[in-house]
Amino acid sequence: MGYAAYSPVTTTADGSAHVELAEDHPGVSDPVYRARRDELASLAAGWIPGEPIPVPGYSDEEHEVWRIVSSELETLHEKFAAEAFLEGKDALELPSDHIPHLDEVSAGLEPLVDFRYQPVAGLAPVRDFYGSFADGVFWSTQYLRHPSVPLYTPEPDIIHEVIGHGNQIADPAFAHMYRLVGEAVQRTTSEEALRFLSQVFWFTMEFGVVEQDGDLRAYGAGILSSVGETKSFQEATVRPVDLVEMGTADYDITHYQPLLYGFSSPAELEDVLTDFFGRFNDRVYAEMLKKAS
Repeated sequence: MGYAAYSPVTTTADGSAHVELAEDHPGVSDPVYRARRDELASLAAGWIPGEPIPVPGYSDEEHEVWRIVSSELETLHEKFAAEAFLEGKDALELPSDHIPHLDEVSAGLEPLVDFRYQPVAGLAPVRDFYGSFADGVFWSTQYLRHPSVPLYTPEPDIIHEVIGHGNQIADPAFAHMYRLVGEAVQRTTSEEALRFLSQVFWFTMEFGVVEQDGDLRAYGAGILSSVGETKSFQEATVRPVDLVEMGTADYDITHYQPLLYGFSSPAELEDVLTDFFGRFNDRVYAEMLKKAS
């Protein structure tokens, strides 16, 4: 199961948006939270590229969720994050006392790696989301997880998008890989090949781990934006990187990941992913499956 199965957004004729929360979502029975989700989704749905990004006007309660998670992750990152992620984090210098506006995130990223953030109401279509990387664009949601569970979210909120992906993209080598992913999407026409590419991205840029200085470290945004995942990822089953297996494996976004794939070194990570993302297309996809059969 992938992101598309969780919290779909529909837009009405008047331009307003409605978020359909799943029955197991922490905020499903909270009418105030649900109204706020719809409000933020509507802001993003009504945004036109080239216009100023709408300001969400976050509440004190929402800023407090950001502060709690930022504080918890600070110590965990020092202990468990890969060096490249930490270097990106140091360079980006995200605020820990308030939720940054997406323009604030872009102002930090653009001088470093020429990436910018743009708002999206919910989960963007896979082709649009990954394809935008080629232009140095990362589409981000603007909502936060429910305040009753600040350390957990079953879906990618702005904490995931910014603390996870923003810090990751701030490292030039990772930013280059993102651009290669976007270019690969533009070369890929079949939905099967696109799904394969997105799943490799999931098991690497979202939930990737790497051996570094004798320790298992995380570099994936999905791990390092989650207090629970960061605390527990070393308990998962870790297999050597197998791109075909990664591109065809099932996963569930609503639970801690029980299966991860690890690189033996940061050098192997960069070499393998730069090569794979840099040449991937429909033909490469077919050849990889043929060799594995």
